[in-house]
Amino acid sequence: MAKRASANVNKSIRPIAIGIIINDGRLFVLEGRDSVKGETFYRPLGGSIEFGEKGEKALAREFKEEINADLIDIKYLATLENIFTYQGENHHEIVLVYACDFADKSFYRKKDLTGREDDGSEFKCHWRPLKDLDSQTTPLYPEGLLEFLKRTYFK
Repeated sequence: MAKRASANVNKSIRPIAIGIIINDGRLFVLEGRDSVKGETFYRPLGGSIEFGEKGEKALAREFKEEINADLIDIKYLATLENIFTYQGENHHEIVLVYACDFADKSFYRKKDLTGREDDGSEFKCHWRPLKDLDSQTTPLYPEGLLEFLKRTYFK
C-alpha cells in the first residue's frame, strides 16, 4: 500500500540556477530566515528557471530582477539536488550552479545590498569569507554546496 503524502508536501520539482561569485576570498550570498526552524542561513543568489529558459539566462534574469545587476563570464559548474524543508513545507530542487562575475565592478566594494523578491519582500545580501563558512553556525544552502566549493576553490 502506498504511503499517503502529508498536506505540507510540495509535489513538484523546481529547477533553479544559482551564481557563485567569489572575490577576494569572499562569496556573495543572500541571507534567508526560516521562522519555523528559527534558522538563519546563506544561499548564493539565483532563482527559478522558467519553462523554455536556459539556466544561464535564468541566472542573469534573476540577478537583474532582484538586485539590478548584470552578470558576465557565466560558466556552468555543477548540478546539485536539494531536498529540504523551508517554513514547514517540503521542497525538492534541481540546482544548476554557475560561476559568474558582476559586470559593474562597484558591486565588489559594497558591504551589504538589499534585494527584492517578485512578491516585493526584501532580503539582504552579503560578502561572506570562504574560510569562515565551515565554522559558522549559519548554514550555506543548498546542501552539498559547501563541499563542492571546498573541492573546487579550497584546493
